[in-house]
Amino acid sequence: MHDIPGRSPARPPTVAVNIARPDLRRWLPGNCGIPGAWSFTADAPGPHVALTAIVHGNEIAGAVVLDRLLKWITRASLRPARGRLTLVFCNLEAFARFDAGDPTATRFLDEDMNRVWSETELDGPRRSVELRRARELRPLVDSIDLLADLHSMLWQSDPLILAGSTDKAARLGLAIGLPQTVVADAGHTGGRRLIDYARFARPDTDAAAVLVEAGDHWEEPTVQRMEQACLRLLHLAGIMPPQALPPIAPAPPPRLARVSRTVTAATRSFAFLRDFRGGEVIPHANTLIALDGEAEIRTPHDDCLLVMPTPMVPRGHTAVRMARFVS
Repeated sequence: MHDIPGRSPARPPTVAVNIARPDLRRWLPGNCGIPGAWSFTADAPGPHVALTAIVHGNEIAGAVVLDRLLKWITRASLRPARGRLTLVFCNLEAFARFDAGDPTATRFLDEDMNRVWSETELDGPRRSVELRRARELRPLVDSIDLLADLHSMLWQSDPLILAGSTDKAARLGLAIGLPQTVVADAGHTGGRRLIDYARFARPDTDAAAVLVEAGDHWEEPTVQRMEQACLRLLHLAGIMPPQALPPIAPAPPPRLARVSRTVTAATRSFAFLRDFRGGEVIPHANTLIALDGEAEIRTPHDDCLLVMPTPMVPRGHTAVRMARFVS
């Protein structure tokens, strides 16, 4: 028997939708041969920078940001000063079914689109709505040099940037600098994210991708944070005329944390001992934070950063990542 406090029962949060779902009808045809993808190319050479949203169809804040940016670009007839800028609405079919009355229902239709980006899945025989769309987008993704993939969060957590396992992605996240915390991680056992796609994950390429977890689903501050992250990337890449870009807000110095342990739920009875918030730092090593069946989940070191703990986690999915801050 474990001499521990009782486990906290996980309950799905009741979350209001405080932003309006944007009308994307004018953007659905795209302008580069792929529905929902808009690309603008300069005469001068430069990097191909991309902003992607609604990989998860219910994370509509990213769609709000890309809608705003596309209206700004088309209204002012802006074009990149060099290179190429692409904006992509990814999981259009799941987004089309978004219902503010049941906002968690359309994260995906058949499977998580952010777990299908391995060559095995993309080249394999399996079929799903999300795989079909990923295969459609793949030729475009194969040309991207710098990518920011826009996401938001259901469970309470401080905003952060996920940078995968490469140093080049960590450097990109720190250079963007908003959200402040950049987490280098190895992804999920359940499949590869877009930022883990081979073009970005291989050490022999300069291409780099980050995932911006900008804050709570369906809140205006999350939209504002995403927009600032996008503008920071555009400033960093230098592909848009500087005088044409909206101003960027000041931000505190960024900080990097590397994941020291990823906890994948091995049973259906995984439970945290209390409600933990993403971004919480546990001061002492060996602190018991959860039980997975009879297995104890403890912090591996002092000053342990909890990265996006998920109280209601199915077996085989990531329950929490634990990370150490580094210089």
